[in-house]
Amino acid sequence: MKKYKIFIILIILVLALAGCKKKADTDITPTPPLTETSEETPTPTVEPTEAPTEAPENHDGEAISKLTGLWVPKEISTKRPYAIMFNNIKLASPQSGTSEASILYEAIVEGGITRLMGIFDELNDTRIGSVRSARHYFVSFADEYDAIYVHYGETTYATKKIKQLGIDELSGLTALGDTVFYRDKSIKAPHNAFASKKGILKGTEIKKFETEYPKDYEGHFKFYTEDKDLTSEDKAETVTLKFSSYTSPYFTYDNKDKLYGRYQFGTEHIDRNTGKQLTFKNIIVQFVKEWNIDKNGYQTMNIENAEGKGYYITNGKKSDITWKKNESTKKMRYYDAQGNELTMNPGKTYIAIFPDNRTEDVVLAGK
Repeated sequence: MKKYKIFIILIILVLALAGCKKKADTDITPTPPLTETSEETPTPTVEPTEAPTEAPENHDGEAISKLTGLWVPKEISTKRPYAIMFNNIKLASPQSGTSEASILYEAIVEGGITRLMGIFDELNDTRIGSVRSARHYFVSFADEYDAIYVHYGETTYATKKIKQLGIDELSGLTALGDTVFYRDKSIKAPHNAFASKKGILKGTEIKKFETEYPKDYEGHFKFYTEDKDLTSEDKAETVTLKFSSYTSPYFTYDNKDKLYGRYQFGTEHIDRNTGKQLTFKNIIVQFVKEWNIDKNGYQTMNIENAEGKGYYITNGKKSDITWKKNESTKKMRYYDAQGNELTMNPGKTYIAIFPDNRTEDVVLAGK
């Protein structure tokens, strides 16, 4: 009996203890285990960063060209350019070296033909020409760039202008003619005079011309640092310049490379040296008052101390501009519709000097 009582007491104690444990389990909230975000083991906070960008282009040893707004070797950027006269009749086409010009001018001379003048940042070791004679208004244009003027022959008007402006010139009709130029006997004279880089540099050395820009030279143009579209709605995807019944060059815009390809005499205008078409980023049409200066049909124009209107054309569109020139200070500037100095896209520029009484002969259109 005693053993039985002890067994009963043990059973009662076990049941009591079980009840207490169950109650305790329901009253206590267990402490959560430590995690990576707990104070005891903090995780470093990672700040969000921008996506990696392309490394900036390295332009060490380079500077912006005053002629194109593009990066060129520093030693080139400080050098005075050369302004070289090019023949532009069908018989003498295609010319050699025209694609190397940073800027290409075109204006009527006599008989309805035009002449070209290239402004060169740098000369390559290629044939240049054929080189033809000077006209006084081209002399004035060259002076705007403080350029050394290269030509083979001149009118009396050009001779006077060269003397008046104190132009540094390399002329084929001087004692330096055979140094700077040579004749290609396979081509009929006078369309067979060509220049070379070696000859031009040798002539410059003999004449002891200053080859660096003056320290106060401001440059002819203002350029954007990157390509920009015009806000104008005036389309200019084709540009036709009806200089005369003999010469009506035109340009077509290529959306892919954003350049204008030049055509004349019914075909692509190419550089004989490269076999490639001439292309330009910018086109400027500068309207000027122009007239015959004598019975021979030689032209003259009002550009000495004058102003006028024009077009700036780039990226398939056209905007109206104005221009002002003071020949005595060498300054010629273009202005936008708001009267601010024109800022252009970086690249090569073609400039047409066109009679202001024939603006309808400059035809702009979309494709």
